[in-house]
Amino acid sequence: MLNLKKMAKRLTQQRNKQVTKSLKKLASFGGLIMLFAMFGASSAVFAYVDGAAVQQVKPLAFNTIEVEVGGKKLEVEFANNWDLRAQGLMGRESMCADCGMLFDFEQSRRVSMWMKNTLIPLDVAFITRKGIITDIKPMQPLDLTSVPSSKRVLYALEMNQGWFAKHSVKVGDKVAISR
Repeated sequence: MLNLKKMAKRLTQQRNKQVTKSLKKLASFGGLIMLFAMFGASSAVFAYVDGAAVQQVKPLAFNTIEVEVGGKKLEVEFANNWDLRAQGLMGRESMCADCGMLFDFEQSRRVSMWMKNTLIPLDVAFITRKGIITDIKPMQPLDLTSVPSSKRVLYALEMNQGWFAKHSVKVGDKVAISR
C-alpha cells in the first residue's frame, strides 16, 4: 500500500511539472492565457499574464452594499469577512465604470492592500469609522507591493483606477455607508 501512495505522489508531481512546462510554453506567446485544470476534487484556474503566473480558486459570492461618495450613490460588492477580503477582486478582467468593492476590516486598524492575482488597475480609498477618506492610492495589476493606510481605518473602497479623480473625490471627503 505504501508503494502505491508513493507512486501516486510521484505521478501527481510529474503531472504538475508537465502542466507548468506547458503553461510556460504557452506564455511565451505573451498576452493573457487562461487554462482550466482539474486536480483531484478541486478545480483551479491558471493564467499567465505576460509571463507571470496567476492562480485562482473558484470565486466566492459577494453581497452588495450601498455607499455614497462624491454625491454619487453606488451599489458595490461587500467583502465583510476574512475569506471575502482575501479574494477581493482577484481574477477580474474588467469591472463596470461605477463598480467597486468595499472592504470592512471589522475593527479600526492600519491596513495594507496588495494586487496579487488582480488583473485590473485600481485605486483604493482608505476610510475611517466615521467615513472620512484618509488616503487614495493607485494600485497596479499583479503588483505584490504592500499599499498601506496612513492611519487607522475601518474600510477600504476599491474602484477602477482614476474613478476618484474623475468624480472629484479627495482625501478628507466623507463616504456614507448604508448598513
